[in-house]
Amino acid sequence: MNREEIMQIIPHREPMLLVDFAETTGPDTAVGRYTVKGDEWFLKGHFPGNPTVPGVILCEILAQACCVLLAGREEIQNATPYFTGLNNVKFKNKVLPGDTLEIACRLTKHKSVFYFAEGKGTVNGKLAVSGEFSFALVK
Repeated sequence: MNREEIMQIIPHREPMLLVDFAETTGPDTAVGRYTVKGDEWFLKGHFPGNPTVPGVILCEILAQACCVLLAGREEIQNATPYFTGLNNVKFKNKVLPGDTLEIACRLTKHKSVFYFAEGKGTVNGKLAVSGEFSFALVK
């Protein structure tokens, strides 16, 4: 899916749409990609002269890629995914302008409106971020 197709299934819009490409690879797995252009709002102050993608933004990218797994599921219709938790998040390498973050994520369980997942992001095959996260679909 390209950005326009992604916007059909998740509510994020510019400047918070942080996935350029995503697709499901199985019933509970997905991959995605985001290329850091260098002019993003979150780089302006993080850090002047040494722009680095903030960790919280990396977590958001993982979650947005994971949300494509909910496409077509009845419970996502007219619902907004809200973060409910982040666990065991680790940042291993910086993500810089010009880098393409490759995302792999997997839903690990689901109970009612709550979804639990794990994901990782790599740049040129090197781990940049990994973690577990949960979110709720709120009507």
